Amino acid sequence: MSTKPQKPKVSRKTQDAEREPDPPKSGPGRSAAREEPSQDLTPVVGRNLRRFRSERALSLEALSKASGVSRAMLGQVELGQSTPTINVVWKIARALDVPFSALISEQSTPGTWILPRAKARVLASSDGAFVSRALFPMDRPRNVEFYELRLAPRGVEQAEPHPPGTVENLVVARGRVALSIDGDRRLLDEGDAILFEADLPHSYENVDADGEAVMYLVMTYAHRG
Repeated sequence: MSTKPQKPKVSRKTQDAEREPDPPKSGPGRSAAREEPSQDLTPVVGRNLRRFRSERALSLEALSKASGVSRAMLGQVELGQSTPTINVVWKIARALDVPFSALISEQSTPGTWILPRAKARVLASSDGAFVSRALFPMDRPRNVEFYELRLAPRGVEQAEPHPPGTVENLVVARGRVALSIDGDRRLLDEGDAILFEADLPHSYENVDADGEAVMYLVMTYAHRG
């Protein structure tokens, strides 16, 4: 029986930082992508990135060095030619010293908001195993953000340290999740909640092999002067 030659392995960091991710083929990322294709974050992130970079008089090269995202990738995102993954957006936001929502927000007038699930804007990891849905109006940057997180069976999401003073308050709505905070691993059962300082390396792991984990996250940033 013949075997096909194996493709060379590519690290997760390289996937996130160096190329446009392929559309997820399975898992929660796939269904989320079908929900609202018109609600594309690509041009929104591109416009905001260009504006923040211009305001700070940063070259693509300087931002690349500060964020760890390649100059080519930043240029593609800014031009709306590449959809960044969650980790890439976090790296850019941290380098620009702005909340995550500042890069995915569109300015609009205040008021009462209904956020239909079918029109949700989502961001996914490069493999589609981790999906984040904003549960707040993306009309302006905020110091407090609310998210629904979904993690595929046995999925693991490595999160970058957030800006100093950032706190996460997370509750597991379905499944079991292991949360590692700077090497300290805590197992959370369904209904368990945790509050922790998120300016440290941390990761989420769905420890179950037969079901998606669902979590709700409130992220609070340190107030800026």
